[in-house]
Parts: sequence; structure tokens; C-alpha cells
Amino acid sequence: MYITVDEKDRRPIYQQIVDEIKGLIATGELAQGTFLPPVRQVAADLGVNLNTVAFAYRQLQQEGLVKVRHGAGALVISRVLTEPIGEQSRSQLTAALTHLVLSGLKPSEVRNLVDEELRRLYADAG
Repeated sequence: MYITVDEKDRRPIYQQIVDEIKGLIATGELAQGTFLPPVRQVAADLGVNLNTVAFAYRQLQQEGLVKVRHGAGALVISRVLTEPIGEQSRSQLTAALTHLVLSGLKPSEVRNLVDEELRRLYADAG
């Protein structure tokens, strides 16, 4: 599993870890039944506190994507979030699209970026 964190990113480190792992699950790089690396290993690899990684794993568990077994690690159990798409998801999408618009992209360029990301996310899912 290869993930990165960016100190310049405004998102908290744990959220970056959550988002990176979600991306790997969505693309199928982390398939159902796959164990995530141990918290200590991820923390050492990323140079972050192990509590940050543990919190990220718990967040993924709350969202129904992994099952955390103390002493045994975290197992990917689903590619589907347990909570329905709600206002938080919509506001995250709105924020991302707003950022692209404020970056000066034309609607066609935004659509191309979205289409490209959808192709990447669904490439191995079919």
C-alpha cells in the first residue's frame, strides 16, 4: 500500500490518510479481504504519530470500509460506505468544484478532470 501525506495540505493528516486509503479501496488496489499495514508501520513510513494513523483506521471503520481487530490489524471489508450520500458529501463536492472554478478552469475543463478521475476510479472496479 502506497500513500503519501502533504504538510502543505489544509486537511488534517488523519484525513489525508483516510482519503488516500479510500482512493485505494475505490480503485480496487486494496481489495476486500486485504489487510492494511500495521499502524506502527504506516506511522513510521509517513513520519507521523501512530495515534494519527490509528485514528484514521478507526474513521475508516466507522464508515464501514474496514474492520479493526486489535492485535490482528485492519481488514478491508467493503467497497461501499455504510452511510448514505448526505450533505457532507455534497458540500465536499461543492468545495472541490468551487476550487476548480476559482482556479480559472472552464466548465469543459472541469468536466474533463471529473471524467478523468471517474475513469481512474472505475478502471479496475468493473
